[in-house]
Amino acid sequence: MLQPKRVKFRKSHRGRRKGVATTNNEVMLGEYGLKALENAWITARQIEASRIAITRKLKRGGKVWVRLFPDKSVTKKAAETRMGGGKAAVEYWVAVVKRGQVMFEVGGVGHNAAKESLRLASYKLPITCKTVSRSRFETNDTIEEG
Repeated sequence: MLQPKRVKFRKSHRGRRKGVATTNNEVMLGEYGLKALENAWITARQIEASRIAITRKLKRGGKVWVRLFPDKSVTKKAAETRMGGGKAAVEYWVAVVKRGQVMFEVGGVGHNAAKESLRLASYKLPITCKTVSRSRFETNDTIEEG
């Protein structure tokens, strides 16, 4: 499973989960991507389960890019433990996902195979997602208002 080799500060604060993704919000590497529609923490286990679902559906054809990495530690104290005694040990690692972030990308396969594999991957995640594609005729001079 994914986790950092080493970190400067082992235990991190919880932080906020609000806002919209300003980076990683469009398909860059492949032709199709899985975009998050909610903010959440995605655990390393969920990332791995989604990745396996994609590769099994594609039958080792095409290429898969995982665009998120679990670099935030989550600690957990044992049940019925008294207060104090410091922060607990690291239980698992999560990736912070914001609304609009592309989490997985697929390339080198057909439209139907890519869409189906990303749909199966979305079932492994605790948030709602949508499949997006990179248009061949995209231009960088368009301005979106929102």
